[in-house]
Amino acid sequence: MSEDELRLLDFWASPFCMRVKIALAEKGVAYESHEEDLFGGKSDLLLKSNPIYEKVPVLLDNGKPIVESNNIVYYIDDKHPSPNPLLPSCAYARSRARFWADFIDKKVFEAGMGIWRSKGDELEVAKNDFIGILKKLEGAMGDKDYFGGDNFGYVDVIAIAMTSWFHAYEVFGGFKVEQLCPKFGCWMKRCLKRESVSSVLPDPEKVYQCVVMLRKMHGIE
Repeated sequence: MSEDELRLLDFWASPFCMRVKIALAEKGVAYESHEEDLFGGKSDLLLKSNPIYEKVPVLLDNGKPIVESNNIVYYIDDKHPSPNPLLPSCAYARSRARFWADFIDKKVFEAGMGIWRSKGDELEVAKNDFIGILKKLEGAMGDKDYFGGDNFGYVDVIAIAMTSWFHAYEVFGGFKVEQLCPKFGCWMKRCLKRESVSSVLPDPEKVYQCVVMLRKMHGIE
C-alpha cells in the first residue's frame, strides 16, 4: 500500500466499522480494508495504532491513525466536504447532530446487548429499554425523512449501521422494530435504498449467527 492510500482496520460484523465504510462510500473515497481477527488475536498493527482502546475501527491515513467511529466519520466529512456533506453547515445543527450521535453510541448497542444477553424478566426489561430508546430517536427525527432533515447525513450514518444487529435482537427478543416503531422502520428502509448503505451492511442472518456464537461464548445458551 502506498503512503497516500487509506487503510481501514476492520471487522465485518462491527457496526462501528460499518459507519466508517458508509461514510467513505458516500464520499466515493477508495480504501483498503484489513480484516481483524478479534477472537483469535488482534494484529500488531491494531495494537500499535490504537493502544488506548485496542479495538476497531482504525482509519490509517498516510500511516496516521484516526480512532473511534464517530470521530472517524467526522474526520472523513471534514477532509472530504463534497460530495454529500454529512454534517450541516449551521453550528447549532452540528451540535445537535453530535448530541444524537453520542446518544446513539451510549444507548443503542448497549441496550441491544442487553437483549441478546438476557432471559426471562430481564429480557423483557431489556426489550422495553431498547424500544424506549428507538422511540426517543423517532422523536428526534420528527416529520423529516432523515435525522438531518431532508438529506441523509451524519446521524443517519451513525444510526443505520447499528440496525445491522436488529434482526438478532428481534429474534431473541420476540418483537419487530417496524411494528413497535413504524417511523424508525420506514427510516431504515429508506436508508437501505442508498447504495452506500446496502453495499456495506452484511446479511442479517450472518450477523444473527455471529450473535449466537457470542451467546455461547458467554454461556447463555
